Parts: sequence; C-alpha cells; structure tokens
Amino acid sequence: MPNIALELGKASANIGVKSAYGEQQDVDGVRVIPVAATWSGFGGGSDDAGNGGGGGGGFSAPVGAYIRRGDTIVFEPNVVSLIAVSIPFVWVAGRVLARIIRALKK
Repeated sequence: MPNIALELGKASANIGVKSAYGEQQDVDGVRVIPVAATWSGFGGGSDDAGNGGGGGGGFSAPVGAYIRRGDTIVFEPNVVSLIAVSIPFVWVAGRVLARIIRALKK
C-alpha cells in the first residue's frame, strides 16, 4: 500500500500561487511575481487490516502581484480580493463600534 502522507503531500503541491495565478512572467522587461493566500487540510488513516484512505482539500485566493521594473519593486493588490477580505473586517468593526457607543450611553 502506498504511503498516504506522501500521496497527500503530492496533492497539496498543486494548491497555491500556481493554481491561482500561474508562474511568474517576464513581459517587456517587467517581471510579474504573483501572490496568493492559500489554505489546505488533509487527513488519512488505516485500520488493522491494512485498509486505509485519505482526503483533503484546499483554497487559493489571488491577493495581488509584485511588479519589478528595473531596480524598483511595487506590490499591486487584486482589488476584488481586497474588497472580499475587507467585508468581514468592516462588519466586525461596525459591531464593536456599536457596542462601544451603547456602553458609553449608559
């Protein structure tokens, strides 16, 4: 039976920046280096009879890219991802602010 940990490790290699954006590219002397946030989880096991299995999954979100022109490097964020990430933050900040105001009124 193949080693489950090795098989899951091979599967996790496909999750990441390459799946969200691809490899870094050189275009007209400008190097574009993609950046992504990734999460993954895997599990596996076997019983005394040697029957085993495993599984897992992952998520990759493009965050932006580093743009290199000559000696300067600039990060350019992915606006859609930035908005998606800021929504929960704004919600939590609004809830906290509402509770603070309510506590100060008492």
